[in-house]
Amino acid sequence: MGSETICPWRGPLPHLQVWTWIEPVVATSQLATSLYDAGLLLVVKASFAVGVFSNHSTSPSPRGALEDQEQKAISNFYIIYNLVMGLAPLLSAYGLGWLSDRYHRKISICVPLLGFLLSRLTLLLKVLLDWPVEVLYGAAALTGLCGGFSAFWSGVMALGSLGSSEGRRSLRLIVIDLTLGLAGFCGSMASGHLFKQKVGNAGQGLVLTACSLSCATCALFYSLLVLKVPESKAKPSKAVDTVSGTVGTYVTLDPDQTDRQSVAGHPPPPAKAKPKTPIIALLFAGAIIYDLAVVGAVDVMPLFVLREPLSWNQVQVGYGMASGYSIFITSFLGVLVFSRYLQDTTMVMIGMVSFASGALLLAFAKETYVFYIARAIMLFALIPITTIRSAMSKLIKGSSYGKVFVILQLSLALTGVVTSTVYNKIYQLTMEKFAGTCFALSSFLSFLAIIPIGIVAYKQASWPQHGDVAEK
Repeated sequence: MGSETICPWRGPLPHLQVWTWIEPVVATSQLATSLYDAGLLLVVKASFAVGVFSNHSTSPSPRGALEDQEQKAISNFYIIYNLVMGLAPLLSAYGLGWLSDRYHRKISICVPLLGFLLSRLTLLLKVLLDWPVEVLYGAAALTGLCGGFSAFWSGVMALGSLGSSEGRRSLRLIVIDLTLGLAGFCGSMASGHLFKQKVGNAGQGLVLTACSLSCATCALFYSLLVLKVPESKAKPSKAVDTVSGTVGTYVTLDPDQTDRQSVAGHPPPPAKAKPKTPIIALLFAGAIIYDLAVVGAVDVMPLFVLREPLSWNQVQVGYGMASGYSIFITSFLGVLVFSRYLQDTTMVMIGMVSFASGALLLAFAKETYVFYIARAIMLFALIPITTIRSAMSKLIKGSSYGKVFVILQLSLALTGVVTSTVYNKIYQLTMEKFAGTCFALSSFLSFLAIIPIGIVAYKQASWPQHGDVAEK
């Protein structure tokens, strides 16, 4: 190869086209998000703690009763906050995806980053000026109207898919997830310490929110001034990709192309001009059911660790969030190894079993070490959604990536809104009797999500036998 530089997920890069890499944007924006999420929880907790204890200063109540009232206040805040955050993108995310496909890929990345910046600024002003927590609903609305995470992540996935071949796409997308996870891990580890820092007479949280705002600003300006859109690599090439689980090797072709060539005497790959709608629908179903399980558990987890028996402090909250981001690292390693030997559907099911098992153990966690054991069992929990995106991208045209990915992300966001509300209510009703009810429910849903993925695996197993996977 001479002096040619090799990138493991993009192949040869003779001119070091690092400006097309989306990873710096993902890293800085996620660093801002992890700091913001921790800061939001701790700021809201501090605000409600002051209100609850001041209301009972004249008529003291047992500590447990005050803690339960504080938990319910925080839970009710997040119900409204997540509703606004989840529903607002419905007004703009699809339009941003359509504009990205039609005009410029960076539209669905830069506009949401502007919304992230405004929300971080709002939290900073809340800490500085001691605004009521209700102003944070406005921050959620700003983020959502700018597309929110749904538009941003669909844009990131579109750029990642365009810059990779089909054979390496699962690995390419999990590398982006790995970048997000590493940045989130670093931000979460530092969040508790940063929150405790004080500047002058300002309250706790100023340093943390200022750092979050700085990272969000860097992400926006990098995406505007530095980031370049990569050229599509999903075009016909002479490179040979081996399809796991099948006999024979085929040339990877773009869905837009009609020419089919055979390699080493084997039949040409199936036509993809008409994607298999039932397969896509089953993948959608599996992703949504699994996302219900994950979102519900993740939304309740911060409340679960703040109350007895765990009763974490600010630093422990940061460490706990960091343990969640470590899953990005283990999931990346899992895809790196599994993708060599297993089909996409098999990897998805492994991830679902991993999360379901960890959530079931988490339901009975009474000690901090049990919590971390449960998180360790979830080591492959990130694989399903990322791999499902990769599998779907292989069934659609490159020109439709933006719209399809944003539809998937909006579906996940909409179901997440419902899940967040239901889970928070379930938690409020069960936290005194069995606080782990929500985690047990998430475990059941995760196992349930395996069913549509198993059907996809069964259908795909019959494709080589029929020699044609065109829509029937």
